[in-house]
Amino acid sequence: MKIAFVFLVSLIGIQGYACHQNKTADRTINSNIASNPDTMTIKITVGTSVFTATLGDNKTAAAFKSRLPLTIQMTELNRNEKYGDLSENLPVNASLPGTIQNGDLMLYGSRTLVLFYKTFSTSYSYTRIGHVHNPSGLAAALGAGDVSVTFEEE
Repeated sequence: MKIAFVFLVSLIGIQGYACHQNKTADRTINSNIASNPDTMTIKITVGTSVFTATLGDNKTAAAFKSRLPLTIQMTELNRNEKYGDLSENLPVNASLPGTIQNGDLMLYGSRTLVLFYKTFSTSYSYTRIGHVHNPSGLAAALGAGDVSVTFEEE
């Protein structure tokens, strides 16, 4: 019985540490996107609404930046995201974010651009591209259906 208790406590500790590490990695990535001086700010236009986002310091973001300006017809999915296919593949470094944040700009696979407008947990892997500075109003601007979104350097 004592061995079973020690095993159970150890297992809970390992799970807690793994969850903490995943959350710490997400905060580090988001912190790097927000504070790295080598990152670039872009403008995202949806109809008459304009948002700014900072691209991360990675090969995917650099490849995305090289294709700007870019207007994409984005399709509604799951009432939490818009996605659209790029004409060319981008470099991939996918990971499981655990939690998607409102305003995350990510790549699914090698050519599907995804703009998230709600925060939720996920079991899918994405490559981070950037994050919208102030995503309040993003859901309203994107609306319930498909929409044309323009990405350009600021």
